[in-house]
Amino acid sequence: MLLATRIGLLILALAFAAPVRAGDYLVRPGDVLRVEVLEDPAMNRDTLVTPDGRIHLPFVGSVAAGGRSVDQIRAGLATALADDFAIGPTVFVGVSSVAPSAPVQVVPAPAETLSVYVMGEVAKPGHVEVAPGTTVLQVLATVGGFSDFAATKRIQLRRSHGADEAVYALNYDAVERGQSADGQVPVADGDTLIVPARRLFE
Repeated sequence: MLLATRIGLLILALAFAAPVRAGDYLVRPGDVLRVEVLEDPAMNRDTLVTPDGRIHLPFVGSVAAGGRSVDQIRAGLATALADDFAIGPTVFVGVSSVAPSAPVQVVPAPAETLSVYVMGEVAKPGHVEVAPGTTVLQVLATVGGFSDFAATKRIQLRRSHGADEAVYALNYDAVERGQSADGQVPVADGDTLIVPARRLFE
């Protein structure tokens, strides 16, 4: 009978060692531990290691588990339960499942700048570097706004598409009155804004 008991205990211990090698593994939040108390099967259960690195068991309460080995957790549980048993309890602890690995944090590359060219009746015509998402209005503000001779109703946004070029008409006066959202169009790399001069009676 004694031999059969020892064999049974050995088999039970090996069963708990099977899911994860106890070795140097340190328990992490998100792991699931299987706890069994030979003398009180009512305590047998799977328990999740909470984000604060603890497990919660009846008659024991909260027990630190994160950063500890399975053997350390087992020893701690046996000590915590010792007062509830006439003889020191036989506690088995195993890792039923491990927490999924945290996703690799990909650090985004610094945002590239866009080259935009502004010609005509603005305070500072020329080449400007702007961040992606910069709008037409923001580019115009970057170059200091219009000169006194700007034909603000006939602004052109020229955008190349390979060998072709698209020309978009922008009416700043309509934008200013809230009648057009064209000023919120984001610029693209290589765009050219042209602000022509007013005609004689314009």
